[in-house]
Amino acid sequence: MKTSNNNLIIDGIDKKILRALMEDARTPVLEIARQVGISGAAIHQRLRKLEKSKLIAGSKFVINPQVLGYTTMAFVGIYLDKAISNPQAVKQLQKIPEVLECHYTTGNWSILIKILCKDNSHLMHLLNSQIQSIEGVSRTETFISLDQQIERQIKI
Repeated sequence: MKTSNNNLIIDGIDKKILRALMEDARTPVLEIARQVGISGAAIHQRLRKLEKSKLIAGSKFVINPQVLGYTTMAFVGIYLDKAISNPQAVKQLQKIPEVLECHYTTGNWSILIKILCKDNSHLMHLLNSQIQSIEGVSRTETFISLDQQIERQIKI
């Protein structure tokens, strides 16, 4: 594993380790070691190097929001009065737990957010009482996701 022009180069063993952990981050190191054909200590050493290189940003459990009653996913393009409003608007958006992602964008919108709501009424309430009331927000454009077809990470 070495770096070249700020691009990390990983070998076949690193890729096998990463694929196993991307499929299930709870896979025991010894099971991965058996699959790959090297010792558990070598797996740990490689994982430490991958973490140090910042290729691995951590591991997490994935919550199924539908079990908690969150069934409406939406993307909201936010138009701001002035670009100077961006940092203040993002600060306010961070306070809304239903906002899962926030991106500065090119094109018509200043900001694009991904939000998760219990239903359309919840979405309408968030838009009217919280998002559109943020200082600097001139208007919003909302797209409701009917069904997510692809969810993945970058291929290793």
